[in-house]
Amino acid sequence: MKKFSNYLVVALVAFMATSIQAQKINFDRDLENFRYPDQRGINVFESPKDTTSTFDGVNVRVGGAFALQFQAISNENANLAGYEIKSAGDNFNLATANMDLDVELYDGLRLHLRTYLSSRHHNEPYVKGGYLLIDKLDFVSEGFLGDLMKYTTIKVGHMENNYGDAHFRRSDNAQALYNPFVGNLIMDAFTTEVGAEVYYRREGFIGMLGFTNGKLNQSVEENAQGKSGGASFLAKLGYDKQINNDLRLRLTGSLYNTGYVPNSYLYSADRAGARYYGLMQDATASGDDFRASRYNPALSNKITAVMINPFVKYGGLEFFGTIEMAKGKAAAEAEERTVNQYAGELIYRFGNNENIYVGGRYNLVDAEDVSGEDVTIDRIQFAAGWFMTKNILVKAEYVIQNYNDFGANSILNEGKFDGAMLEAVISF
Repeated sequence: MKKFSNYLVVALVAFMATSIQAQKINFDRDLENFRYPDQRGINVFESPKDTTSTFDGVNVRVGGAFALQFQAISNENANLAGYEIKSAGDNFNLATANMDLDVELYDGLRLHLRTYLSSRHHNEPYVKGGYLLIDKLDFVSEGFLGDLMKYTTIKVGHMENNYGDAHFRRSDNAQALYNPFVGNLIMDAFTTEVGAEVYYRREGFIGMLGFTNGKLNQSVEENAQGKSGGASFLAKLGYDKQINNDLRLRLTGSLYNTGYVPNSYLYSADRAGARYYGLMQDATASGDDFRASRYNPALSNKITAVMINPFVKYGGLEFFGTIEMAKGKAAAEAEERTVNQYAGELIYRFGNNENIYVGGRYNLVDAEDVSGEDVTIDRIQFAAGWFMTKNILVKAEYVIQNYNDFGANSILNEGKFDGAMLEAVISF
């Protein structure tokens, strides 16, 4: 995999060098129906839909992101039955980096590809995923199904699935500029699967249906039951409207449902890892549990998840909420379990073009754990940030996370971590 990734980067560099001669290549020009990777992309969810075209040939946009944190967080547990955890000191974390290629291939036809150049779990480059975004079918014939495509978008690829709205505000490895905080949610819904999503947006209403093969790691190999894959179903319904110059309202409900899948990774697919490094980990472990500090409910064989997200922005004050219920089981379990998550963020943006903000988030997970225990995890985050330019964000966070009702045989028994983080993000 490492050798392949190195070859891939060399190929991409060669491709970009060739493109300078053959196509338009740029680092700054805006593309159509594109979420900007800078401050202008804040509070943007699905890519915008606009059928007005300025297409005049293949155009390649090269972008990327870089993020670095200084961490000063301590962690503890009850240390029963020899479950000692590693101590965490004050220092810098591994810097992370992304590279993005966005290509206008034809009028209404755009490609996106993201590569993690460095991440917590992989210090070598590897592709996160990519997709084709279709806003027009003019490549079939000019004006083909134009009345329908005026409101319709088709998205196809091995890509980040559009379950819920929280994933639009989370840090995606080095792309942490959209996230007003440093950490993502405790139960971090994020996965990349091969599939397609169809959107219909009109007068503020949003509808989406999608299907995937339900697999994070792609393979044609059959299992003992003679199956090489499965299927996941996605749906979203909502309303998003700028009511007046000051008030914007958005409310969406999303569904992620599996039929048969060999292994669902909805809450464990992020190979970039948790933002809080080296916490709540076994002191005897030789490696890094890169997902530690998050909670994976281990609903790996069957899952139905629903997420509701309200978003209100009035002037510089904004609220974003998450209400989530997931039900399912692991392969070895006979009975299904239920996990609930609640989160609320209150952010106030002010200054020149709202380039400064302060805010807080409360996050709670209430779960029927795979251990058979009913457990809760709660977190409070306080944050402040400053956009030095539209491409550079510095932010600070103080976080407190508590693990409740985990049994004496769990390393998380009476677990807690708290402390401060500083993060600098460059995105272009």
